[in-house]
Amino acid sequence: MPGSRRAARAPAPPPARPRKRFGQHFLTDPRILGRIADAAMLQPDDTVVEIGPGRGTLTDALRERAARVIAIELDRGLAQTLRRRYSDDANVSIIEGDVLAVAVGELGAAASGSYVLVGNVPYYITTPIIFQALAAPRPKRAVFLVQREVAERIVAPPGGKTYGSLSVNVRAFARAELLFGVKAGAFQPAPSVESAVVRLTPLESPIVPPDLETSFRGFVQDVFGLRRKQLRRVMRTLTGLPPDEVDVLLARAGVDGAARPETLPVERFADLARAVRDARRA
Repeated sequence: MPGSRRAARAPAPPPARPRKRFGQHFLTDPRILGRIADAAMLQPDDTVVEIGPGRGTLTDALRERAARVIAIELDRGLAQTLRRRYSDDANVSIIEGDVLAVAVGELGAAASGSYVLVGNVPYYITTPIIFQALAAPRPKRAVFLVQREVAERIVAPPGGKTYGSLSVNVRAFARAELLFGVKAGAFQPAPSVESAVVRLTPLESPIVPPDLETSFRGFVQDVFGLRRKQLRRVMRTLTGLPPDEVDVLLARAGVDGAARPETLPVERFADLARAVRDARRA
C-alpha cells in the first residue's frame, strides 16, 4: 500500500535561479499547476513519471493525486534539492539525468505495470520527448506543457499549413487534445512565446502496425520534406521507382497521385508507408 501523501516534507529551499542552457522557465501559477495535474486524470494508485520537475511545484500537485511520482531532472543542483525536499517521502523518486537517455516507458512500466507521463518540457527538445513518449511501452496518457505553436501543429487537421510530420506521427499512435493555453506571465522567467497544455491518449490499436513503427516516423518526415510537390512526384523521388510502378503503389494505398502531403489523413499515410514497404520487399 502506498505511503501517505501527507508524508513530512523538508521545507522548500530558496528558489533556484533558472539556467538558460537547460531552457528553464519555472511555472509558478498555482492555478495552472493544478489544472495540469487535473488534466492527467490521476487515480489514487497511479504512478506518474514527471519530466523536468524543476523546483517541484508540479511534483507536489501530482503527488497529492497519485501513489507515486518518479521525476527525471537534468539539472544536478535541482535534483539534489529535490532529493532533500522529498527525503521523507519514499514514494517520490528523483532521477538525475537527460530524459532522452532514459528509457521512460520501461521505467514507468517497471514501477507499476502502467503509468502516466507529465512534463513541463524544455521547448528545444519537445519533439524528441513526444516521440519518446509514444514508443512502447506507452503511458496510459501523457500531459505536456509545450510551446503553443507545437500544440497547434499536433492537433492540426489535414489541409492546413500547420499540418505536418508532427501531426501525423503523433496521431498515428494517440488521440491528441489541446486543453488550454498558458500565458508567458505564468512562468519565471517569462518565455518569449505563449504555451499550451496538450493531452495525448495512446490508441488501443495504433493506426500504424508494430512492424512499421520504426520506419514510419522517418518516412513521414521525408514525405513532408517535399510537401509542395504532388505525391506522385514525392514517391518517385523517395522510392526511385519508375512512374508506372509508383502509380500501382499509390493505387494500392488508395492515394491520389495529384494530391499533396498536407492533404493526406493519417490513415492514408499508414497505407502509403505499408505500400512502400511491400514494394521494396518485392
